[in-house]
Amino acid sequence: MDAQPILPAARVADLSARGLWPDRLLIDALDEAAAGAPDALAIVDHNSMTGRSTRMSYGTLRSHSLRLAAALAAHGVGRGDVVAVQLPNWWHHAAFHLACVRIGAVINPLMPVFRERELQFMLGFAEARVLVVPRLFRGFDYPDMAAGLRSGLPHLAHVFVVGGDDPATSVEACLLDRAWETEVDVDSLFRARRPDANDVTEIMYTSGTTGQPKGVMHTSNTLACKALLANQLFGFRRGDCIYMGSPLAHQTGFMYGMCLAIHNGAPCVLQDIWDPVAAARLIAAERCTITVASTPFLADLVHTQAGHRHDTSSLRLFMCAGAPIPRVLIAAARRSHPGLYVMSGWGMTEMGIATATSPGDPDEKVIETDGRGLPHQQVRVVDADGAVVAPGIEGRLQARCATSFVGYLKRPDAYGVDGDGWLETGDNARMDADGYIRITGRSKDIIIRGGENIPVVEVEELLYRHPAVEDAAIVAMPDSRLGERACAFVTLRPGHALDFRGMIDHFTAARMMKQYLPERLEIIDAFPRTPSGKIQKFKLRERARTLTAHRDDNPRRGSST
Repeated sequence: MDAQPILPAARVADLSARGLWPDRLLIDALDEAAAGAPDALAIVDHNSMTGRSTRMSYGTLRSHSLRLAAALAAHGVGRGDVVAVQLPNWWHHAAFHLACVRIGAVINPLMPVFRERELQFMLGFAEARVLVVPRLFRGFDYPDMAAGLRSGLPHLAHVFVVGGDDPATSVEACLLDRAWETEVDVDSLFRARRPDANDVTEIMYTSGTTGQPKGVMHTSNTLACKALLANQLFGFRRGDCIYMGSPLAHQTGFMYGMCLAIHNGAPCVLQDIWDPVAAARLIAAERCTITVASTPFLADLVHTQAGHRHDTSSLRLFMCAGAPIPRVLIAAARRSHPGLYVMSGWGMTEMGIATATSPGDPDEKVIETDGRGLPHQQVRVVDADGAVVAPGIEGRLQARCATSFVGYLKRPDAYGVDGDGWLETGDNARMDADGYIRITGRSKDIIIRGGENIPVVEVEELLYRHPAVEDAAIVAMPDSRLGERACAFVTLRPGHALDFRGMIDHFTAARMMKQYLPERLEIIDAFPRTPSGKIQKFKLRERARTLTAHRDDNPRRGSST
């Protein structure tokens, strides 16, 4: 697979000259950490399938990466070949990525929830040469699924299984139990295979909130730049410990858990199955200080009373991104975790964190915005003609970031970056006079009712405040007269009820203008989500295509599904 990065010479020269692209590989940080403090803790994980926990030092992590690198090379993995890793949050994920970096291969993290339909496309499109899967996770047989895919994937040479019982495919038997690094001159091998810091080192498929995913390509320099800026944003200090419950197969976990920890020689505590009580117990036991996750993780940690029995006072920072944060949730977090700073932010797989609030910001900025552009991460809001709009006016959000990706795999036409380096994010936003933005929805989330735009996020946030509502999303449903009307999808808190009239009374009491009111209520058991927790609004829009507005003479209320 030939992953061709889009790297204008002027961009490389500029970012290198400013020290933002340090030409440093992740293995350089690993080797330095292992040399300086080989016994220092690198990873803590727990395998929910075996019940075994692992505490791995930097010295041991380095040894495993050397062995896996030599083993992969011996199995024919060449420079630029794709190694797809579909693993939960286990230490193996880090070891395989580091091994790939050593031999110039490209890692492609895949969510454990992906099944045949997604994998057939993703593995085939990336021309993956190796697939690494668990023997069993959450009761699912991954080797059996992989066997069914092989005939349609001519480039896939090997499937290796963590905890596998077949010695021909087991990661342990094939790769880890044999001293591959002693059978070849690894110094010469790794020196010859060492990639350039501007070579593609990671392909991460977008989450799929709007349809077919695209393969986002990152280099060692773009990832190292993310770590550099995150250190400044988080105020990273000696003794910090990262807790990561977000999947390592998502950019949040991959970059701000695994990679950020290794760049700093710090420990990373992993959780493979999300459970807020277990998360609180891990944070307390390991004295974790920093985490990054999407809104549902914060909501669970705040609202699960059983988790409050554990002393999580070490956790000083929760970077909450990936979806708008309801104002009521931030207020609840302050009450239940008074020493915790909830940092609101916005970012994408394409560039990582681009905007954030900061400690010391006024409350209204933390609660009502998604922060402002970080140093070297520029954002702006433009109108339909590309002109920058005045403060407070909604428009298209564009970003120009030092951490920006280097293209979509095999899709140079989809790059969406203009000649000045501005990326069309696909989000709409408003920017205030101080430069703080508020995401108002995806471009495709716009509801235009009779020629008037409905502020989707504002309506959603008000709906969140209803005591019966657990989660909410507003999407468009077609209308022959007005073009579109708003449909509210909600999940309810246990023991609560809500009907259409109750929803309208709630909005009316808050003095929301009539044109913004949702005209249908659908009660559902659970939202369709990406593995990272984002609501897949395109699926809700599909459901809304056949729905019609509530009528007083036809009081059909939202159906439970």
